[in-house]
Amino acid sequence: MNRLAPDKADARFIRRVVILIVLIAVTAALYRAGNLLILAFGSMLGAIVIHAVADLYRDHLGASKKLGLTLGYITVLSVIGFLVWLFGVEFRQQVNVLVTRLPFLIDQFAGWASQSPVGAKIVDAVRQAYAGSRAAQDIGGLVAGGGEFVLNCLLLLIGALFFAGDPKVYERGFLLLMPPSKRAAIEDALFDVGSTLRLWLRSSLILMTSMGVLIGIGLWISGVPSAAALGLLAGLSEFIPYVGPTAAMVPALGLAATQGTGPVLGALATYAVVRLVQTNFITPYVQQRVIAIPPAITVFAIIGIGVVFGLFGLFFSAALLVVIFTLVRSLYLREVLGEDIPRVDHATLLAPSEKTDTPA
Repeated sequence: MNRLAPDKADARFIRRVVILIVLIAVTAALYRAGNLLILAFGSMLGAIVIHAVADLYRDHLGASKKLGLTLGYITVLSVIGFLVWLFGVEFRQQVNVLVTRLPFLIDQFAGWASQSPVGAKIVDAVRQAYAGSRAAQDIGGLVAGGGEFVLNCLLLLIGALFFAGDPKVYERGFLLLMPPSKRAAIEDALFDVGSTLRLWLRSSLILMTSMGVLIGIGLWISGVPSAAALGLLAGLSEFIPYVGPTAAMVPALGLAATQGTGPVLGALATYAVVRLVQTNFITPYVQQRVIAIPPAITVFAIIGIGVVFGLFGLFFSAALLVVIFTLVRSLYLREVLGEDIPRVDHATLLAPSEKTDTPA
């Protein structure tokens, strides 16, 4: 007679405690490996870009699947090489001016804002919040040794190349980890996420190009030094909505301040006019087919993701927010609440016997 054996109620309680401990341990492990997870997510995003380019070659040039993927690899690597050449060769002098003078320009801008009591309190609050943030720690680490940043970028690029080589292997492996009765719904959600990310990346590329060109022309007309590099920086910063362009405006205003009041006013007018044009004309037209996330949710979510995951998390925060929003629509609103949300047409990854609990 097992007098110390737990009864059914105790067994259920023990099982729930064990499950809770496992969930806490997994959550802690994921948090500790946050940088690695963000790099993996960035690699998946890069793989989507490669396949989107490959699809263009197949659709417009009639290339085979293998040739299209090869051309996609070559195109993406060429674009990356072109950007490295721009920053390292063509805009090298301008970038050096930005890097060497940025700390002084930020201090100068903070001193100008601190002339009023309200501005001084805002500057102090921003400095305290920034000093305690994980993004500040990451930037400090990058300044101390840029090798880690380069290594992470290489890891992201290599991961993207591997993910793009045969993405169905990873998708099937992920689906097979799910309960058989839930696999069909999760498979639909995965393809919803992929389709939405493609549209979002396409719209982001258009917005980044328009932002960079307009800002560069406006700063050049205003007489701001390094207008081309600042325009390129503004275009790349558009990848992080709201937060990125605001941060990219600081070095432009600082460099404009070295030339006098006129360039400062011109830079302010440039950013204000371009932002109005982007917000009211270009963005609604470009993103009319992409998922619409309210601006307030976007801003706070981007800041929150940056606080949790650091610098790389901030860079990929907008894409991660798109994924979360799409999963909520696909898994919760459609599958749980039964809302009429259309699915993306796709070829199934799993055989019918792999989607159910019953054998074929």
